[in-house]
Amino acid sequence: MKDFKGRVAVVTGGASGIGKALAKAFLGEGMKVVIADVEGPALEAATAELAGDVMGVVADVTKPESVRALADEVFATHGACHILCNNAGVAAPNLNLWDTEPSDFQWVHSVNVHGTAHGVQAFVPRMIESGEEGLVMNTSSGDGGISPLAQQVVYASSKAAISIMTECLEAQLVGRETKLHACILYPSGGLLPTGIWTTKRNRPAELAPKRAYDAHKETTFDEFMEGAKKAGFDLPVQDLDELAQFALDGIRKGDFVIMIDRESMEATLVERAQKLARGECPIELQHMGLD
Repeated sequence: MKDFKGRVAVVTGGASGIGKALAKAFLGEGMKVVIADVEGPALEAATAELAGDVMGVVADVTKPESVRALADEVFATHGACHILCNNAGVAAPNLNLWDTEPSDFQWVHSVNVHGTAHGVQAFVPRMIESGEEGLVMNTSSGDGGISPLAQQVVYASSKAAISIMTECLEAQLVGRETKLHACILYPSGGLLPTGIWTTKRNRPAELAPKRAYDAHKETTFDEFMEGAKKAGFDLPVQDLDELAQFALDGIRKGDFVIMIDRESMEATLVERAQKLARGECPIELQHMGLD
């Protein structure tokens, strides 16, 4: 897809972070944008801040009926969806797998994995039926899709699922000779100042942890960066608007994988494949201090 003007984009998790940056970039191209988010006040603030043809819809991606209602509103208002960004995402505390609770997986996978599937199920049939060119961009993570971190088992497993889901989706869309494509956005380029650091605020009460762990305490992005600075680390930070513009360029070029410094993944994946072929675990245990 090369021409964006006048087309319609839908972005879940669009009230902040990467989602809002994508919405801003789409609006800058003259698109009509619908941002969906579970946080009503943040959504209202975002729609007031963004300039252009933008509409906010409160939607909970964990609930298929909520995502169907979002699709109904988009098609009733604009008559089309050309770019669907399944971007909403949350994270859980870093715990050993045996210390996690069922609710940790229920919470994270219901948003990250099920939410992405719900977006495809609600929008893609209508996008195909329209006969127009379209794209589904799913937000994954290198932590899971490329090189999972063992201490982030809940989050990493959800993002690995999104990557595989998107690969299958693209193969199906092309194999069925539709006019749609799918692609994976791997947020990259450095640490990202997004709401993923403090997603516990949206965790439903019925899925709240039943046991108290220090690991359940969240660290904000600013707190993490301050701690890293005190420890002598100068960590790179990726500007979200620049990331969104990079994503637009990737869409224009028809890239399936949209990732800054994408070439660097080759060595990582080759080493991972070699270890698996030797029957070894590809994750370096010493990185966790377990050796």
